[in-house]
Amino acid sequence: MSTGHANSTADMLSRMETMVLLGADIPLLAVRRQIASAIDIIIQLGRFRDKSRKVVEITEIAGFENNEVILNPCFKFVEKGEEKGRVIGELEKVGEGLKNREKLISAGL
Repeated sequence: MSTGHANSTADMLSRMETMVLLGADIPLLAVRRQIASAIDIIIQLGRFRDKSRKVVEITEIAGFENNEVILNPCFKFVEKGEEKGRVIGELEKVGEGLKNREKLISAGL
């Protein structure tokens, strides 16, 4: 588990690539393959106008194709309005959900 700072899950991948390339002389495709095999899920938090932080997106790293890391968005935060000055909303399922379930199944989940 780790943390990083980015504006979206796709932006997080780009920032990770940049950090690795700044520290080592490795081909970009090798870096992308390593990221795709090492990371399972990206959970993005966002700060809202009421100063609260909420999970705004949960995205699965679904693999590597055509020299790109494949992202599979699973949940996105949908704002429903405000209540007593607080942003309210909920995570809603998008897409087909998790594609790679092997690790969860082997962990008994």
